[in-house]
Amino acid sequence: MAETLNCDLCVIGAGAGGLTLAAGASQMGASVILVERARMGGECLYTGCVPSKALLAAAARGDDFDAAFHHVERTIAEIAPHDSPERFEGFGARVIAEDAHFSGRRSLIAGAFDIRARRYVIATGSTPTIPDIPGIDTVAAMTNETLFAARPAPSHLIVLGGGPVGIEMAQAFRRLGAEVSLVEANNILANDDPELVAVIRQRLLDEGVALYEQSKAVRAAASGGDIVLSCANASGEFELEGSHLLVAAGRMPNVDGLGLEAAGVTLRGGALVLDKRLRTTNRRIFAIGDVAGPYRFTHMAAYQAGIVLRNVLFRLPAKAEYQAVPWVTYTDPELAHVGLGEAGAHAAGIKIDILRFPFAENDRAVAEGKTEGLIKVVVTRGGRILGASIAGAHAGELIHVWSLAVSRRLKVSAMAKAITPYPTLSEVSTRAAGSYYAPKLFSPRTKRIVRFLQRLG
Repeated sequence: MAETLNCDLCVIGAGAGGLTLAAGASQMGASVILVERARMGGECLYTGCVPSKALLAAAARGDDFDAAFHHVERTIAEIAPHDSPERFEGFGARVIAEDAHFSGRRSLIAGAFDIRARRYVIATGSTPTIPDIPGIDTVAAMTNETLFAARPAPSHLIVLGGGPVGIEMAQAFRRLGAEVSLVEANNILANDDPELVAVIRQRLLDEGVALYEQSKAVRAAASGGDIVLSCANASGEFELEGSHLLVAAGRMPNVDGLGLEAAGVTLRGGALVLDKRLRTTNRRIFAIGDVAGPYRFTHMAAYQAGIVLRNVLFRLPAKAEYQAVPWVTYTDPELAHVGLGEAGAHAAGIKIDILRFPFAENDRAVAEGKTEGLIKVVVTRGGRILGASIAGAHAGELIHVWSLAVSRRLKVSAMAKAITPYPTLSEVSTRAAGSYYAPKLFSPRTKRIVRFLQRLG
């Protein structure tokens, strides 16, 4: 017979969002049960953000394949204690290592436990999707969930998908010595500004990554110990033969087996139906992280955890806002974005000015030999900052100040007036902001005014 457990909050899934929520709620005095069927830390720690960034760092400094993957393993091992059951039990949460499913609108079964919580939060993450390509099930296709256990080293890695994961891993494995071919049905990094994507594309080509954009995979087959991927584009059909195939073609929310129908939780197109407070159609059940969308970033999961905390613990009608969500592709150079881009502004009918400043004119970038790229800022004609994109060294660090500017609806004058230490890469931001005023400051009219005032003595 199941043991009944009562609590204020039950969190299903111990990935980035679930852990953030459980830690915050338990330390604020709520009774919390955290249910995780696999490993604490989830995809981010074991197969996502942490190992991919560790691999990129090792590849950038010139490690060989074995050394790079040892670095990945050491990095995971060093961070894992922060996500351990013991740490969260120390916060006051109860951790249950079981699969879970709803048995009713207010009850959840997890192993031998019948959990009755005041509120539930689904934080079960997402899973890589495998496209419906004939023969794909006959080859040993990898996803990010299996990539970091790849042995032996790929001699020729075929990457299917030109989003951030595919692009990052293409560059990393190329730097580790593998031949790399990447196939993308559209253009690479399609969610980013094409002007800045061009910087990343050129670097990949310069490093020897073979890019096949506007190309669709049509068949997969095994050939001896290799994998043959047949593709087609406007020029016809062609074949790529490689030792390994990485599929990085999107993700889907983990909702199977949760008993959502019994809980009165509605799906639409395989996704949870949520309101702005991140509540499902059962208002006692919330969702955060990859399973909730619309952005599948660790920092988004943490942000959504904060929204749910305010709703659940303090009964505040906090709503998720997505106008200032930053994202970064961790290639070398990096590509970062926040807010509204040029194309989005035009589509919305907003009259805008575009501000640019190249890294090649930044003294720190010149000193370090990292002059690729530029910053591009979108502002209204009145000077309000709508968005920014950066392609260049440490773009992921530089985008934060623009995230603040977009979220606070700042005008470009605030950025232009900021005192920036010299020499730093962050000067690209203030120089771009300052360029908004250049046409007026250095105009013939300004010169006439200055000459007149000087004649006054």
